Amino acid sequence: MFNNSVFSFATMAFQSTLLAIESQQVIAMRLTKFALGGDDVQQEAELMVNEKMHSLMEAGHMMMAAALGGKSDLGADKVMAHYRTKVSANVRRLSAA
Repeated sequence: MFNNSVFSFATMAFQSTLLAIESQQVIAMRLTKFALGGDDVQQEAELMVNEKMHSLMEAGHMMMAAALGGKSDLGADKVMAHYRTKVSANVRRLSAA
């Protein structure tokens, strides 16, 4: 029915859309937390920056490994899944707080 490249593009587009929506949820929850203040606001800000730096390094390693392995898309599917996992964990953690 679909050739592989069209299906792959559609899958990545869908995953990107989900990542954008989930990221907006985390941003809204964090901004609310920052606005309300409290003892753990500084800790949350530091965690946010540390998570971003760590995730960026991990994504870079994934892309480098894919490039060295000859993947033309640089492992975009794995990088997207990596970020969605991190964002989903933040949604769960911030929702429970």
